[in-house]
Amino acid sequence: MGWAVAEEYVDNDLSAFTGKKRRPAYERMLADLVEGERDAVIVYHVDRLTRRPIELEQFLDTIATAKVRHVRFVAGADVNIGNGDGLMVLRMMAAVAANESDGKSRRVRRKLDEVAATGMPHGGARRPFGFEDDKITHRADEADVIRTVVARFIAGESLRSLTIWMDEQGIKSVFDKPWRTSTLRDMMTSPRTAGLRVHRGEVIGSAVWKPIITVEDQHRVMAVIATRANTNRRTPRTSLLTGLLKCGRCGHTLYASRRNETSRRYVCKGEPDHQGCGRLTVVAEPLEDLVQAAVLYRLDTPQLADALAGRNSADQETASLSDVLATDREQLDELASMYAAREIGRTEWMTARHPIDARIKDLERRLSRITRNDALGGIVGNGVALGSQWVELNLSRQHAIVRALLDHAVIAPVERRGSTLDPSRVDLVWRI
Repeated sequence: MGWAVAEEYVDNDLSAFTGKKRRPAYERMLADLVEGERDAVIVYHVDRLTRRPIELEQFLDTIATAKVRHVRFVAGADVNIGNGDGLMVLRMMAAVAANESDGKSRRVRRKLDEVAATGMPHGGARRPFGFEDDKITHRADEADVIRTVVARFIAGESLRSLTIWMDEQGIKSVFDKPWRTSTLRDMMTSPRTAGLRVHRGEVIGSAVWKPIITVEDQHRVMAVIATRANTNRRTPRTSLLTGLLKCGRCGHTLYASRRNETSRRYVCKGEPDHQGCGRLTVVAEPLEDLVQAAVLYRLDTPQLADALAGRNSADQETASLSDVLATDREQLDELASMYAAREIGRTEWMTARHPIDARIKDLERRLSRITRNDALGGIVGNGVALGSQWVELNLSRQHAIVRALLDHAVIAPVERRGSTLDPSRVDLVWRI
């Protein structure tokens, strides 16, 4: 046609049908037309311009505003949009393109439904962490990492400390990048890791691949995450006995406090937000050393072994609670589907949802309490050996071990001033 091509506007791998993703080049073309930088458009086919009738109307409004008179199509039909008949043909072509895309989407969805029903993995180039490229076979070293971080998280370590550990060990994600706490959380809570098949955001049954962790452990992970979210704890732990000490004068909780860079204390705070007496202080390090020694000693006592003898019953309770929790979550999903399909109204949905939400929160709290015993896995009867490794454990792990054994410690007031901690001031109240 003798036209000089000023620029090609290309958006690779961005659908013109869904409208969910921006098409930067297309948007830049519209802006250039409005600003008078371009005075004509050549498109290969109408379905390369858009597959959405509403977007076609926006394009036509743009060229009308910019007074662009020349829009040509290479394939399909080169229609003249300067008259009513041409516009009608163009709109019909856009409607046909939209229907073709919709039909293709329906066929793809049906195929995905069939694949999901058999428990087979979905397509896609990226393999999940812990699995080979076939998305079924375990990758042994990564599967071991998953089991390790799940066990340590249930035992009390934080997502942050586990992410740091994985980075220090040189463990990379499937994208060969360092881990983030959000990525690690998603991996541990993924139903896939527990051998479950998810489709359209819902668990629909068992998958063909073997689970890396048990469903019960996945529920325990979710219970711990829910408990930590409810406590709103976001900052890294800085003191071993946070939340475990009570004032011997007023009974309120002691809080960690720094006098300076080298001196840490636990204090009873008298401010309105804390409501303590404000009259008791204890130096942190001698107290932490005393509690640590008592915990390590208790790990080797017959009394603790006897107390943990009923562990099997706790495991059975965990499995039972996990089943009930899964049922309640499925019921919530079913309610949401009924509301989305307008089978029930908002009032009915909210009325039915509230008691289920309350049950789920109660179950998560109960699971979290049972889970605390997992901090003692493999260390009961090994207090001496653990003592030599104590400094190598991060603070989250140390706190989890102490909290699994110790319910709280009551710190009595000072009877006479001295430079050392009087052990008689410390009354340890054991959990088990």
